[in-house]
Amino acid sequence: MDTDGDPSEADSVPRRQVLKALGSGVIAPGLFACAAAPRATPVTVRELASEIHYSSVTALANAIRTKQVSSEEVTKVFLARIEAVNDSLNAVVQLDAERALAAAREADSRLARGDLAGPLHGVPMTIKDSLDTADMISTGGTVGRARFVPESDATVVARLRAAGAILMGKTNTPELTLSFKTSNAVYGTTNNPYDLTRTPGGSSGGASAILAAGGSPFDVGSDYGGSIRLPAHNTGITGIKPTSGRVPRTGHIFPFGGLLDSFQQLGPMARYVEDLILLLPILSGPDGIDPYIVPMPLLDSAAINVRDLRVCFHTDNGVLTPTPETAEVVQNAAAALAGIGCIVEEARPPGIESSYQIHQDYFRRCDPPLVKMLLERAGTSSDETTLNRLLETPAASNSDIVDAVTRVDACRSQMLSIFEKFDVIVCPVNAGPAKGHQEESAGDLRPYSYTMTYNLTGWPGAVVRGGTSPEGLPIGVQVVAPPWREDVALAVAGFLESRLGGFRAPSL
Repeated sequence: MDTDGDPSEADSVPRRQVLKALGSGVIAPGLFACAAAPRATPVTVRELASEIHYSSVTALANAIRTKQVSSEEVTKVFLARIEAVNDSLNAVVQLDAERALAAAREADSRLARGDLAGPLHGVPMTIKDSLDTADMISTGGTVGRARFVPESDATVVARLRAAGAILMGKTNTPELTLSFKTSNAVYGTTNNPYDLTRTPGGSSGGASAILAAGGSPFDVGSDYGGSIRLPAHNTGITGIKPTSGRVPRTGHIFPFGGLLDSFQQLGPMARYVEDLILLLPILSGPDGIDPYIVPMPLLDSAAINVRDLRVCFHTDNGVLTPTPETAEVVQNAAAALAGIGCIVEEARPPGIESSYQIHQDYFRRCDPPLVKMLLERAGTSSDETTLNRLLETPAASNSDIVDAVTRVDACRSQMLSIFEKFDVIVCPVNAGPAKGHQEESAGDLRPYSYTMTYNLTGWPGAVVRGGTSPEGLPIGVQVVAPPWREDVALAVAGFLESRLGGFRAPSL
Protein backbone atom coordinates (compact mmCIF):
# COMPACT_ATOMS: atom_id res chain seq x y z
CA MET A 1 0.00 0.00 0.00
CA ASP A 2 1.39 3.35 -1.00
CA THR A 3 0.74 5.84 1.80
CA ASP A 4 2.66 8.69 0.27
CA GLY A 5 0.75 11.76 -0.87
CA ASP A 6 -3.02 12.13 -0.70
CA PRO A 7 -4.76 8.92 -1.83
CA SER A 8 -7.84 9.51 -3.93
CA GLU A 9 -11.03 7.59 -4.44
CA ALA A 10 -9.35 6.03 -7.47
CA ASP A 11 -6.93 4.20 -5.16
CA SER A 12 -9.40 1.41 -4.58
CA VAL A 13 -8.70 -2.07 -3.32
CA PRO A 14 -8.24 -5.01 -4.10
CA ARG A 15 -4.48 -5.05 -4.52
CA ARG A 16 -1.97 -7.87 -4.16
CA GLN A 17 -0.78 -8.12 -0.53
CA VAL A 18 -3.45 -5.77 0.78
CA LEU A 19 -6.50 -7.87 1.66
CA LYS A 20 -7.28 -11.09 -0.11
CA ALA A 21 -10.77 -10.69 1.29
CA LEU A 22 -11.11 -7.54 -0.79
CA GLY A 23 -11.28 -9.44 -4.07
CA SER A 24 -14.97 -8.59 -4.08
CA GLY A 25 -14.30 -5.08 -2.79
CA VAL A 26 -15.50 -5.99 0.71
CA ILE A 27 -13.61 -5.92 4.01
CA ALA A 28 -13.63 -9.31 5.69
CA PRO A 29 -15.95 -9.15 8.73
CA GLY A 30 -13.99 -8.89 11.95
CA LEU A 31 -10.63 -8.34 10.27
CA PHE A 32 -10.16 -5.04 12.00
CA ALA A 33 -11.60 -4.32 15.42
CA CYS A 34 -13.31 -1.12 14.31
CA ALA A 35 -14.36 -2.34 10.87
CA ALA A 36 -17.92 -1.73 9.81
CA ALA A 37 -20.25 -4.41 8.49
CA PRO A 38 -19.36 -5.83 5.05
CA ARG A 39 -19.77 -3.24 2.33
CA ALA A 40 -20.85 -3.75 -1.27
CA THR A 41 -18.54 -1.08 -2.66
CA PRO A 42 -14.73 -1.12 -2.95
CA VAL A 43 -12.66 0.29 -0.10
CA THR A 44 -10.20 3.08 -0.87
CA VAL A 45 -6.63 3.12 0.38
CA ARG A 46 -7.56 6.03 2.64
CA GLU A 47 -10.45 4.05 4.17
CA LEU A 48 -8.26 1.01 4.64
CA ALA A 49 -5.63 3.17 6.37
CA SER A 50 -8.33 4.42 8.72
CA GLU A 51 -9.23 0.83 9.53
CA ILE A 52 -5.61 0.03 10.29
CA HIS A 53 -5.08 3.13 12.46
CA TYR A 54 -7.71 2.02 14.94
CA SER A 55 -7.50 -1.74 14.55
CA SER A 56 -6.73 -3.94 17.52
CA VAL A 57 -3.31 -5.51 17.90
CA THR A 58 -5.00 -8.89 17.86
CA ALA A 59 -6.69 -8.25 14.52
CA LEU A 60 -3.54 -6.79 12.96
CA ALA A 61 -1.45 -9.78 14.05
CA ASN A 62 -4.02 -12.14 12.57
CA ALA A 63 -4.27 -10.19 9.31
CA ILE A 64 -0.48 -10.19 8.88
CA ARG A 65 -0.14 -13.84 9.85
CA THR A 66 -2.80 -14.91 7.34
CA LYS A 67 -1.27 -12.65 4.66
CA GLN A 68 -4.37 -10.49 4.27
CA VAL A 69 -2.10 -7.48 4.68
CA SER A 70 1.68 -7.21 4.85
CA SER A 71 3.74 -5.97 7.78
CA GLU A 72 5.32 -3.38 5.50
CA GLU A 73 1.93 -1.98 4.53
CA VAL A 74 0.76 -1.82 8.12
CA THR A 75 3.99 -0.19 9.28
CA LYS A 76 3.78 2.41 6.49
CA VAL A 77 0.26 3.32 7.57
CA PHE A 78 1.30 3.89 11.19
CA LEU A 79 4.42 5.83 10.24
CA ALA A 80 2.30 8.07 8.00
CA ARG A 81 -0.14 8.63 10.83
CA ILE A 82 2.66 9.57 13.23
CA GLU A 83 3.91 12.08 10.66
CA ALA A 84 0.41 13.51 10.31
CA VAL A 85 -0.36 14.01 14.01
CA ASN A 86 2.91 14.24 15.90
CA ASP A 87 3.56 17.92 15.27
CA SER A 88 0.36 18.61 17.21
CA LEU A 89 0.94 16.03 19.93
CA ASN A 90 4.71 15.82 20.49
CA ALA A 91 4.10 12.23 21.58
CA VAL A 92 6.76 10.34 19.59
CA VAL A 93 10.18 11.75 20.43
CA GLN A 94 12.44 9.31 18.57
CA LEU A 95 11.46 7.72 15.25
CA ASP A 96 13.40 5.36 13.00
CA ALA A 97 11.16 4.79 9.99
CA GLU A 98 13.90 3.32 7.82
CA ARG A 99 14.85 0.63 10.34
CA ALA A 100 11.19 -0.15 11.09
CA LEU A 101 10.36 -0.60 7.39
CA ALA A 102 13.42 -2.80 6.90
CA ALA A 103 12.30 -4.96 9.82
CA ALA A 104 8.78 -5.12 8.39
CA ARG A 105 10.08 -6.29 5.02
CA GLU A 106 12.16 -8.93 6.74
CA ALA A 107 9.07 -10.04 8.69
CA ASP A 108 7.19 -10.44 5.41
CA SER A 109 10.06 -12.43 3.92
CA ARG A 110 10.21 -14.71 6.93
CA LEU A 111 6.47 -15.28 6.78
CA ALA A 112 6.70 -16.17 3.09
CA ARG A 113 9.20 -18.88 4.10
CA GLY A 114 6.80 -20.17 6.76
CA ASP A 115 8.95 -18.76 9.59
CA LEU A 116 6.61 -17.17 12.16
CA ALA A 117 8.46 -15.21 14.84
CA GLY A 118 5.65 -15.25 17.38
CA PRO A 119 2.19 -13.93 18.21
CA LEU A 120 3.14 -10.34 17.26
CA HIS A 121 4.87 -11.20 13.98
CA GLY A 122 5.23 -8.02 11.94
CA VAL A 123 3.11 -5.81 14.20
CA PRO A 124 4.65 -2.34 14.73
CA MET A 125 4.84 -0.72 18.17
CA THR A 126 6.12 2.28 20.06
CA ILE A 127 7.87 2.10 23.44
CA LYS A 128 7.90 4.59 26.30
CA ASP A 129 11.21 6.45 26.49
CA SER A 130 11.78 5.34 30.07
CA LEU A 131 12.60 1.85 28.70
CA ASP A 132 15.96 1.02 27.16
CA THR A 133 16.17 0.25 23.45
CA ALA A 134 19.50 -0.94 22.11
CA ASP A 135 19.20 0.78 18.73
CA MET A 136 17.55 4.04 19.74
CA ILE A 137 18.22 6.95 22.10
CA SER A 138 16.65 6.33 25.52
CA THR A 139 16.62 9.47 27.66
CA GLY A 140 14.18 8.69 30.45
CA GLY A 141 13.27 12.34 30.05
CA THR A 142 16.47 13.57 31.70
CA VAL A 143 19.06 15.87 30.10
CA GLY A 144 22.07 13.78 31.09
CA ARG A 145 20.87 10.97 28.81
CA ALA A 146 19.88 13.17 25.85
CA ARG A 147 22.17 11.19 23.53
CA PHE A 148 22.34 7.91 25.42
CA VAL A 149 21.90 4.69 23.42
CA PRO A 150 21.80 1.62 25.69
CA GLU A 151 23.82 -1.50 25.02
CA SER A 152 20.78 -3.77 25.38
CA ASP A 153 17.00 -3.72 25.36
CA ALA A 154 14.89 -3.60 28.50
CA THR A 155 13.52 -7.06 29.23
CA VAL A 156 10.00 -6.16 28.09
CA VAL A 157 11.30 -4.71 24.82
CA ALA A 158 13.39 -7.80 24.15
CA ARG A 159 10.38 -10.03 24.81
CA LEU A 160 8.15 -8.06 22.45
CA ARG A 161 10.77 -8.14 19.69
CA ALA A 162 11.22 -11.88 20.21
CA ALA A 163 7.45 -12.22 19.79
CA GLY A 164 7.76 -10.52 16.40
CA ALA A 165 6.94 -6.87 17.15
CA ILE A 166 8.69 -4.06 15.26
CA LEU A 167 9.86 -0.90 17.02
CA MET A 168 8.96 2.34 15.23
CA GLY A 169 9.89 4.87 17.89
CA LYS A 170 9.94 6.09 21.49
CA THR A 171 7.19 8.00 23.30
CA ASN A 172 7.59 10.93 25.64
CA THR A 173 7.79 10.74 29.44
CA PRO A 174 8.42 13.24 32.25
CA GLU A 175 11.86 13.21 33.84
CA LEU A 176 12.51 9.82 35.48
CA THR A 177 8.73 9.24 35.03
CA LEU A 178 8.03 11.33 38.15
CA SER A 179 5.12 13.53 37.13
CA PHE A 180 1.45 13.33 36.20
CA LYS A 181 2.19 15.72 33.32
CA THR A 182 4.31 14.53 30.39
CA SER A 183 6.92 17.23 29.92
CA ASN A 184 10.69 17.35 30.21
CA ALA A 185 13.70 19.51 29.39
CA VAL A 186 14.80 17.25 26.52
CA TYR A 187 11.69 17.02 24.37
CA GLY A 188 9.13 19.42 25.83
CA THR A 189 5.43 18.84 26.50
CA THR A 190 3.01 16.28 25.08
CA ASN A 191 -0.58 17.27 24.26
CA ASN A 192 -3.85 15.39 24.61
CA PRO A 193 -5.38 14.45 21.22
CA TYR A 194 -8.90 15.19 22.51
CA ASP A 195 -7.89 18.76 23.45
CA LEU A 196 -4.41 20.03 22.64
CA THR A 197 -4.55 22.53 25.50
CA ARG A 198 -4.74 19.65 27.98
CA THR A 199 -2.30 17.02 29.22
CA PRO A 200 -2.60 13.34 28.36
CA GLY A 201 -1.35 12.74 31.89
CA GLY A 202 1.86 11.12 33.00
CA SER A 203 4.06 9.47 33.07
CA SER A 204 3.04 7.34 30.07
CA GLY A 205 1.48 10.36 28.36
CA GLY A 206 3.36 10.09 25.09
CA ALA A 207 2.27 6.47 24.77
CA SER A 208 -1.37 7.17 25.51
CA ALA A 209 -1.52 10.19 23.18
CA ILE A 210 -0.16 8.39 20.12
CA LEU A 211 -2.31 5.31 20.79
CA ALA A 212 -5.45 7.41 21.03
CA ALA A 213 -4.50 9.25 17.84
CA GLY A 214 -4.10 5.99 15.89
CA GLY A 215 -0.33 6.32 15.44
CA SER A 216 0.63 3.04 17.10
CA PRO A 217 -1.16 -0.21 17.97
CA PHE A 218 0.37 -0.59 21.44
CA ASP A 219 3.03 0.57 23.87
CA VAL A 220 4.38 -0.37 27.30
CA GLY A 221 3.88 2.00 30.20
CA SER A 222 5.25 2.19 33.72
CA ASP A 223 3.08 2.90 36.75
CA TYR A 224 4.55 4.35 39.95
CA GLY A 225 1.50 6.25 41.18
CA GLY A 226 -0.95 5.90 38.29
CA SER A 227 1.31 6.39 35.27
CA ILE A 228 -0.41 3.77 33.11
CA ARG A 229 -3.93 4.23 34.44
CA LEU A 230 -4.14 8.05 34.49
CA PRO A 231 -3.01 8.51 30.85
CA ALA A 232 -5.38 5.72 29.80
CA HIS A 233 -8.21 7.59 31.55
CA ASN A 234 -7.19 10.96 30.08
CA THR A 235 -7.06 9.69 26.50
CA GLY A 236 -9.77 7.03 26.48
CA ILE A 237 -7.55 4.02 25.87
CA THR A 238 -7.00 0.94 28.05
CA GLY A 239 -4.09 -0.27 30.15
CA ILE A 240 -3.27 -2.46 33.10
CA LYS A 241 -0.93 -2.11 36.04
CA PRO A 242 -0.19 -5.74 36.89
CA THR A 243 0.35 -7.18 40.34
CA SER A 244 3.59 -6.17 42.03
CA GLY A 245 6.09 -8.88 41.04
CA ARG A 246 4.53 -9.80 37.69
CA VAL A 247 6.59 -7.98 35.00
CA PRO A 248 10.38 -7.37 35.14
CA ARG A 249 11.53 -3.75 35.34
CA THR A 250 15.04 -4.52 34.02
CA GLY A 251 16.13 -1.70 31.74
CA HIS A 252 13.68 0.88 33.08
CA ILE A 253 14.96 4.35 34.04
CA PHE A 254 13.43 4.08 37.51
CA PRO A 255 14.72 0.69 38.63
CA PHE A 256 13.49 -2.16 40.74
CA GLY A 257 14.66 -2.63 44.28
CA GLY A 258 14.62 -1.31 47.80
CA LEU A 259 11.82 0.04 49.93
CA LEU A 260 9.93 1.41 46.94
CA ASP A 261 9.97 -1.76 44.87
CA SER A 262 6.33 -2.78 45.17
CA PHE A 263 5.09 0.60 43.87
CA GLN A 264 6.58 0.45 40.36
CA GLN A 265 5.11 -1.86 37.70
CA LEU A 266 5.26 -2.12 33.90
CA GLY A 267 2.24 -3.03 31.83
CA PRO A 268 0.73 -2.94 28.33
CA MET A 269 -1.27 -0.04 26.92
CA ALA A 270 -3.55 -0.34 23.88
CA ARG A 271 -6.97 0.70 22.62
CA TYR A 272 -8.82 -2.54 23.35
CA VAL A 273 -8.89 -4.90 26.31
CA GLU A 274 -8.37 -7.95 24.07
CA ASP A 275 -4.92 -6.56 23.33
CA LEU A 276 -3.96 -6.34 27.00
CA ILE A 277 -4.94 -10.01 27.23
CA LEU A 278 -2.66 -10.78 24.27
CA LEU A 279 0.30 -8.69 25.47
CA LEU A 280 0.47 -9.31 29.21
CA PRO A 281 1.62 -12.97 28.97
CA ILE A 282 4.43 -11.90 26.62
CA LEU A 283 5.70 -9.35 29.16
CA SER A 284 5.27 -11.44 32.32
CA GLY A 285 7.53 -13.77 34.26
CA PRO A 286 11.03 -13.79 35.79
CA ASP A 287 13.98 -12.68 33.68
CA GLY A 288 16.72 -13.81 36.06
CA ILE A 289 17.70 -10.19 36.74
CA ASP A 290 14.84 -8.39 38.51
CA PRO A 291 14.98 -10.17 41.89
CA TYR A 292 11.44 -9.22 42.88
CA ILE A 293 9.57 -11.04 40.10
CA VAL A 294 7.54 -14.04 41.23
CA PRO A 295 6.92 -17.07 38.95
CA MET A 296 3.16 -16.98 39.51
CA PRO A 297 0.88 -18.44 36.80
CA LEU A 298 -0.99 -15.83 34.77
CA LEU A 299 -4.59 -17.03 34.73
CA ASP A 300 -6.88 -16.91 31.70
CA SER A 301 -9.49 -14.14 31.73
CA ALA A 302 -11.63 -16.20 29.32
CA ALA A 303 -12.25 -18.65 32.16
CA ILE A 304 -13.93 -15.95 34.28
CA ASN A 305 -17.72 -15.87 34.32
CA VAL A 306 -18.23 -12.21 35.10
CA ARG A 307 -21.84 -12.69 36.21
CA ASP A 308 -20.63 -14.87 39.12
CA LEU A 309 -18.43 -12.14 40.62
CA ARG A 310 -19.07 -10.22 43.83
CA VAL A 311 -18.47 -6.55 43.04
CA CYS A 312 -17.98 -3.56 45.30
CA PHE A 313 -17.90 -0.05 43.92
CA HIS A 314 -17.26 3.40 45.29
CA THR A 315 -17.46 6.82 43.68
CA ASP A 316 -15.69 8.67 46.51
CA ASN A 317 -12.54 7.40 48.23
CA GLY A 318 -12.86 9.76 51.18
CA VAL A 319 -9.84 11.79 50.05
CA LEU A 320 -11.34 13.95 47.30
CA THR A 321 -14.86 13.82 45.86
CA PRO A 322 -14.82 13.38 42.06
CA THR A 323 -16.79 15.34 39.49
CA PRO A 324 -20.45 14.32 39.15
CA GLU A 325 -19.78 12.93 35.68
CA THR A 326 -16.94 10.76 36.99
CA ALA A 327 -19.21 9.37 39.70
CA GLU A 328 -21.94 8.72 37.14
CA VAL A 329 -19.59 6.69 34.95
CA VAL A 330 -18.70 4.44 37.89
CA GLN A 331 -22.36 4.09 38.82
CA ASN A 332 -23.17 3.10 35.23
CA ALA A 333 -20.44 0.46 35.36
CA ALA A 334 -21.85 -0.93 38.61
CA ALA A 335 -25.36 -0.97 37.13
CA ALA A 336 -24.13 -2.86 34.06
CA LEU A 337 -22.58 -5.52 36.28
CA ALA A 338 -25.69 -5.76 38.43
CA GLY A 339 -27.73 -6.11 35.25
CA ILE A 340 -26.10 -9.43 34.37
CA GLY A 341 -26.54 -10.89 37.84
CA CYS A 342 -23.41 -9.85 39.72
CA ILE A 343 -23.76 -9.21 43.43
CA VAL A 344 -23.02 -5.49 43.55
CA GLU A 345 -22.64 -3.41 46.70
CA GLU A 346 -21.42 0.11 47.33
CA ALA A 347 -18.38 -0.22 49.58
CA ARG A 348 -14.73 0.74 49.71
CA PRO A 349 -11.70 -0.96 51.26
CA PRO A 350 -11.25 -0.26 54.96
CA GLY A 351 -8.50 2.26 55.57
CA ILE A 352 -8.56 3.67 52.04
CA GLU A 353 -9.17 7.17 53.41
CA SER A 354 -5.73 7.18 55.06
CA SER A 355 -3.88 5.48 52.19
CA TYR A 356 -3.17 8.72 50.36
CA GLN A 357 -1.41 10.38 53.29
CA ILE A 358 0.52 7.20 54.05
CA HIS A 359 1.55 7.01 50.40
CA GLN A 360 2.73 10.63 50.38
CA ASP A 361 4.64 10.35 53.66
CA TYR A 362 6.35 7.25 52.34
CA PHE A 363 7.47 8.95 49.14
CA ARG A 364 8.64 12.14 50.85
CA ARG A 365 10.87 10.09 53.11
CA CYS A 366 12.12 7.42 50.70
CA ASP A 367 12.15 8.98 47.22
CA PRO A 368 14.68 11.87 47.39
CA PRO A 369 17.87 9.79 47.94
CA LEU A 370 16.94 7.49 45.06
CA VAL A 371 16.12 10.40 42.74
CA LYS A 372 19.44 12.05 43.57
CA MET A 373 21.28 8.81 42.79
CA LEU A 374 19.46 8.33 39.47
CA LEU A 375 20.19 11.89 38.34
CA GLU A 376 23.86 11.50 39.22
CA ARG A 377 23.98 8.18 37.37
CA ALA A 378 22.39 9.82 34.29
CA GLY A 379 24.80 12.76 34.42
CA THR A 380 22.04 15.34 34.94
CA SER A 381 23.10 18.33 37.04
CA SER A 382 20.94 20.20 39.52
CA ASP A 383 20.76 23.07 37.01
CA GLU A 384 19.32 20.76 34.34
CA THR A 385 16.76 18.74 36.27
CA THR A 386 13.06 19.49 36.78
CA LEU A 387 13.06 17.52 40.04
CA ASN A 388 14.74 19.97 42.41
CA ARG A 389 11.65 19.95 44.62
CA LEU A 390 12.51 16.36 45.52
CA LEU A 391 16.21 17.05 45.97
CA GLU A 392 15.43 19.87 48.39
CA THR A 393 13.40 17.60 50.69
CA PRO A 394 15.17 17.16 54.06
CA ALA A 395 16.78 13.77 54.54
CA ALA A 396 14.65 11.31 56.52
CA SER A 397 15.99 9.74 59.70
CA ASN A 398 16.14 5.99 60.15
CA SER A 399 13.16 6.15 62.51
CA ASP A 400 11.19 8.16 59.92
CA ILE A 401 11.79 5.47 57.31
CA VAL A 402 10.89 2.64 59.68
CA ASP A 403 7.70 4.47 60.61
CA ALA A 404 6.76 5.01 56.95
CA VAL A 405 7.31 1.37 56.01
CA THR A 406 5.38 0.16 59.06
CA ARG A 407 2.40 2.34 58.19
CA VAL A 408 2.41 1.14 54.57
CA ASP A 409 2.38 -2.51 55.66
CA ALA A 410 -0.44 -1.89 58.15
CA CYS A 411 -2.51 -0.13 55.49
CA ARG A 412 -1.94 -2.94 52.98
CA SER A 413 -3.03 -5.51 55.53
CA GLN A 414 -6.15 -3.57 56.51
CA MET A 415 -7.24 -2.95 52.91
CA LEU A 416 -6.69 -6.57 51.89
CA SER A 417 -9.68 -7.63 53.98
CA ILE A 418 -12.02 -6.21 51.29
CA PHE A 419 -11.46 -9.40 49.29
CA GLU A 420 -12.94 -11.58 52.00
CA LYS A 421 -16.34 -10.39 50.78
CA PHE A 422 -15.72 -9.18 47.21
CA ASP A 423 -13.90 -10.39 44.10
CA VAL A 424 -13.33 -7.04 42.40
CA ILE A 425 -13.46 -3.28 43.03
CA VAL A 426 -14.86 -0.75 40.53
CA CYS A 427 -13.99 2.91 41.16
CA PRO A 428 -12.81 6.17 39.54
CA VAL A 429 -9.39 6.48 37.97
CA ASN A 430 -9.10 10.13 38.93
CA ALA A 431 -11.24 12.83 40.48
CA GLY A 432 -11.80 14.45 37.08
CA PRO A 433 -10.91 14.39 33.38
CA ALA A 434 -7.67 15.60 31.82
CA LYS A 435 -6.45 18.95 33.11
CA GLY A 436 -5.22 21.91 31.10
CA HIS A 437 -1.44 22.26 30.91
CA GLN A 438 -1.54 25.33 33.10
CA GLU A 439 -3.83 23.69 35.66
CA GLU A 440 -1.57 20.71 36.17
CA SER A 441 0.45 21.25 39.33
CA ALA A 442 2.70 19.22 41.55
CA GLY A 443 0.97 20.78 44.54
CA ASP A 444 -2.35 19.07 45.25
CA LEU A 445 -2.02 15.40 44.37
CA ARG A 446 -5.31 14.32 45.92
CA PRO A 447 -7.05 13.83 42.54
CA TYR A 448 -4.53 11.06 41.86
CA SER A 449 -5.22 9.27 45.13
CA TYR A 450 -7.58 6.94 43.25
CA THR A 451 -4.59 5.35 41.50
CA MET A 452 -1.89 5.90 44.14
CA THR A 453 -3.74 3.71 46.62
CA TYR A 454 -3.29 0.66 44.42
CA ASN A 455 0.43 1.28 43.97
CA LEU A 456 0.65 1.19 47.73
CA THR A 457 -1.20 -2.15 47.86
CA GLY A 458 0.49 -3.62 44.78
CA TRP A 459 -2.82 -4.95 43.42
CA PRO A 460 -3.57 -5.18 39.69
CA GLY A 461 -5.72 -2.43 38.19
CA ALA A 462 -7.09 -2.05 34.67
CA VAL A 463 -8.67 1.04 33.09
CA VAL A 464 -11.24 1.22 30.30
CA ARG A 465 -13.17 4.19 28.94
CA GLY A 466 -16.65 4.39 30.44
CA GLY A 467 -17.98 7.79 29.40
CA THR A 468 -17.37 11.39 28.37
CA SER A 469 -17.11 14.64 30.32
CA PRO A 470 -19.15 17.76 29.43
CA GLU A 471 -16.00 19.08 27.73
CA GLY A 472 -15.89 16.03 25.47
CA LEU A 473 -13.01 14.38 27.32
CA PRO A 474 -12.78 10.65 28.07
CA ILE A 475 -13.64 9.35 31.53
CA GLY A 476 -12.25 5.97 32.56
CA VAL A 477 -13.31 3.29 35.00
CA GLN A 478 -10.76 1.55 37.20
CA VAL A 479 -11.15 -2.19 37.85
CA VAL A 480 -9.04 -3.50 40.73
CA ALA A 481 -8.62 -7.18 41.59
CA PRO A 482 -6.84 -9.19 44.32
CA PRO A 483 -3.14 -9.93 43.98
CA TRP A 484 -2.29 -12.17 41.00
CA ARG A 485 -5.85 -11.95 39.63
CA GLU A 486 -5.25 -9.92 36.50
CA ASP A 487 -7.64 -12.38 34.87
CA VAL A 488 -10.50 -10.99 36.94
CA ALA A 489 -9.56 -7.35 36.27
CA LEU A 490 -9.29 -7.97 32.52
CA ALA A 491 -12.52 -9.97 32.31
CA VAL A 492 -14.48 -7.20 34.04
CA ALA A 493 -12.73 -4.48 32.01
CA GLY A 494 -13.61 -6.34 28.81
CA PHE A 495 -17.24 -6.62 29.85
CA LEU A 496 -17.43 -2.91 30.71
CA GLU A 497 -15.79 -2.03 27.41
CA SER A 498 -18.54 -3.91 25.57
CA ARG A 499 -21.34 -2.31 27.60
CA LEU A 500 -20.08 1.25 28.02
CA GLY A 501 -18.56 1.78 24.58
CA GLY A 502 -14.82 1.67 25.22
CA PHE A 503 -12.39 3.53 22.99
CA ARG A 504 -13.64 6.30 20.69
CA ALA A 505 -11.26 8.00 18.29
CA PRO A 506 -10.55 11.72 18.70
CA SER A 507 -11.30 14.13 15.88
CA LEU A 508 -7.62 15.05 15.52
